[in-house]
Amino acid sequence: MEILRGISVAPGVAIGEAVVLEAEEYRIPFRTVVEGDVPAELECLDRAFSKSIEELKEQSAWLNTHLGRDAANVFEWHIGVLGDEQLRSGIESQIRERRASAAYAASTVMRNYQRRFMQMTDPLLVERIRDVQDIERRLLRCILGEGREDLRGLTQPVILVAHDLTPTQTAQLSETKVVGVVLDAGAATSHTAILLRSWGRPGVIGLNDVSTRVSGGDLLIIDGTNQLVVVNPSESTLREYRGRREAHVRLTGELDEMRGLPAVTRDGERVQLVSNIEFPYEVKVGASKGADGVGLYRTEFLYLRPEGAPSEEEQYEAYREAILGADGNSVTIRTFDLGADKYTQQRSYEQERNPMLGLRSIRYSLQNLDLFKVQLRAILRASVLGDVRLMFPLIVSLMEFRQAKMTLHDAMEDLEEAGAAWNRDLKVGIMLETPAAVVQVKEFCREVDFVSIGTNDLIQYLLAVDRSNERVSQYYTASNPALLRALRDVLRACGQANVDCSLCGEMAGQPLYTIFLLGIGLRCFSMAPANIPEVKKLIRLVSTTQAQRVARRALSFETERQVSNYLRDETRKLLPEDPI
Repeated sequence: MEILRGISVAPGVAIGEAVVLEAEEYRIPFRTVVEGDVPAELECLDRAFSKSIEELKEQSAWLNTHLGRDAANVFEWHIGVLGDEQLRSGIESQIRERRASAAYAASTVMRNYQRRFMQMTDPLLVERIRDVQDIERRLLRCILGEGREDLRGLTQPVILVAHDLTPTQTAQLSETKVVGVVLDAGAATSHTAILLRSWGRPGVIGLNDVSTRVSGGDLLIIDGTNQLVVVNPSESTLREYRGRREAHVRLTGELDEMRGLPAVTRDGERVQLVSNIEFPYEVKVGASKGADGVGLYRTEFLYLRPEGAPSEEEQYEAYREAILGADGNSVTIRTFDLGADKYTQQRSYEQERNPMLGLRSIRYSLQNLDLFKVQLRAILRASVLGDVRLMFPLIVSLMEFRQAKMTLHDAMEDLEEAGAAWNRDLKVGIMLETPAAVVQVKEFCREVDFVSIGTNDLIQYLLAVDRSNERVSQYYTASNPALLRALRDVLRACGQANVDCSLCGEMAGQPLYTIFLLGIGLRCFSMAPANIPEVKKLIRLVSTTQAQRVARRALSFETERQVSNYLRDETRKLLPEDPI
């Protein structure tokens, strides 16, 4: 038995035999054609372009119906590339002037197209290389008449193992018996990852070499909740995970019944459960799970698209859709958090040696004021449409916050001159994600309207652990006593200053920590929509007195193992059926 750790794209448990998808590469030798065959090659190319575009439009329409508009938009860029007259004429000139075969001409021009992207300095464009490769393979398949491995022919549930998947391959999974996916490669902002999240079945990516370590027919377990892949599990491990899978399915059904119930403790304390979203349509997904609004709208995903940065109008429309979809509930919009793991897809393309400590988030915004002001104007314009809050990410110092506020005031002046309206009582807050901000929280409370604790980054900076590095992943834990004490201190300071405080990191959606967080005074949890029902159920089973007792005990421990074991035992007393 071997246990591998990577990056989860969807929670849950999947069990099945491995199907290893070999990398699909077309090797096209140079072949000349006689002059009389040139028209036939040009006609073949024309048919290939037409068929490719037709396939893409069909896939886009299917995705729009089943997974939403943002998933469908992945292929809009593919269609746009194939519709580029310069690209097409370049291939045709290879056929006419060199008398190359249609396949060789297409391969040569598309590879040159890829090299152009690799040479670009903007990582947002560099990460589209995978899409260009996908376009090339589709075009060559249509020219050569060769089909790729058809997963739709599978007759039993399997787990797909691959180095990486193209967006096209990923989009086809919904029509197969694939119950989970594990990949060598992995990036949170790639089109493949976006589609996998939309697909919704368990998946772990960023495993480096899983496609060479696993053979077809090996039995695999995907533990998407804990970001693990178990290869050839022991009988006892297999029994345990079968139980977890059944419990997860059973619990999911039971939790669906919690949607319309309020999140109130046994002694009547009201708790707000809000959702984290990346795309506007997810507001309704959150509402379907019982969310009270949106606690974190991650706007950087608007920027991670092939066309580059969105215009002010495009952003306004996205925010408008989210705000109206919230149906009167609050929506907290975070300004873009570009850089680090949200700015480059592959390590070889990173522009900084240590991007997590580099030019990211609010630092990037303050060094790109034109881009920043466009977003701020769009948010301000949308603020009149509902209950909107504005949040700045990764604030380290009061000076940064004041600089961001000054830029916000500049954007307000722009709108004033244009005669545009905005909510003049707009609440402005920060994401507290660094040890420096924790230490200065009392000072921040004098200047901000609210605080949202981002534990994903806070844990990695507080514990000096790269959260995307599987080699040190065992050190990345929300159970560390230092983090628990830091959270207690932040909530205590915010409470004394009468400043609203929420928690929007992954920790908020993990039932293991729900009782503790209630016990230290957290009353607003922001999480992925899928986690809301389970957290709500736990809240409704506990009293604040119980939670405070658990929190005091958890804060007395010296090691993360003691903390985790204790919190797990206390949670199982309330949710014995939950495989925590």
